[in-house]
Amino acid sequence: MKFEVSSNLKISPEDVDGLLTMKGVNRELSPLIRMTVPSEWSSKPIFEWPTGKVLFSSWILLFGILPIDRHTFFFNSVDRQRGFAESSSSITNKVWHHRRDIKINEALPQITDTVEFQCRLPMLAYVLAPVYRFIFTHRHRVLRSYYHR
Repeated sequence: MKFEVSSNLKISPEDVDGLLTMKGVNRELSPLIRMTVPSEWSSKPIFEWPTGKVLFSSWILLFGILPIDRHTFFFNSVDRQRGFAESSSSITNKVWHHRRDIKINEALPQITDTVEFQCRLPMLAYVLAPVYRFIFTHRHRVLRSYYHR
């Protein structure tokens, strides 16, 4: 399963860093989901995280309280100005590819999240696909709200 969500944001090049932090990720996901992060990684921007190795596992908490999945982070590439490519997994998903592309241009910068996933139980993908799409649509709604002040 694969989908893409894209938004144009009123954001300065200096503010792009906020799109690449766990604090920013959790702000986008709130109040639906919160991801835990070890303290050594929470203060480090994603663009400073190493690539090519498993970094840590994060609990996915529904409404910030109820554990619903455990996500293991693995980044293929991270670029401060262009975004990242993540190839992770979780208890639910054998494959979780998430790419965030950041395109800064003269008009409004465009942020595009592309998600491709493969559930460990194949039929579950048909249930989770609309849920994941809803969550990423919510994330972009939050981004547009936050960066259109």
